[in-house]
Amino acid sequence: MFIQTEATPNPATLKFLPGRTVMAEGVLDFRSREDAAVSPLAERLFAVEGVAAVFLGADFITVTKSAGEWIHLKPALLGAIMEHFQSGAPVVTDPGAAAAAATGEEFYDEADAGVVETIKDLLETRVRPAVAADGGDITFVGYRDGTVYLAMKGACSGCPSSTATLRHGIQNLFRHFLPDVQAVEAV
Repeated sequence: MFIQTEATPNPATLKFLPGRTVMAEGVLDFRSREDAAVSPLAERLFAVEGVAAVFLGADFITVTKSAGEWIHLKPALLGAIMEHFQSGAPVVTDPGAAAAAATGEEFYDEADAGVVETIKDLLETRVRPAVAADGGDITFVGYRDGTVYLAMKGACSGCPSSTATLRHGIQNLFRHFLPDVQAVEAV
């Protein structure tokens, strides 16, 4: 098994490409070892000292470090990923975990349903593919008084360039298609 790695815009996060499906549906973002109890893969990764977060995407895994250098962490993480896939264990033991994670509480006024539908469509077709290429994900949280609220996950969470991505990229895209959008905020 050959696992490729890619740097992400977040220097604390590295993207691993195992060359196979990681999550058949949805994504999962684990911020602690306790959260990872539904994923044998994430548990293995959290067992490596210095791992702060694990994000499972369709065909990639991103790992965020809290301490240590990648030159020391990377071999242990590659070994954990390889061992997991060779073991035949499932990536997730609770198939509903990704669906439950995706159904976070959204907020918006019903009068803005058309605007929200367009926001979600733009996120799905134009933003999420680009963000996934960098090892992360972005989801709609809410819309109120001209402000779109989004959740940044994976490599995007805590990334130094995420503010610029929100302000200059996503906000400008939304404003182009939706003049009512005045700002984009991360939650």
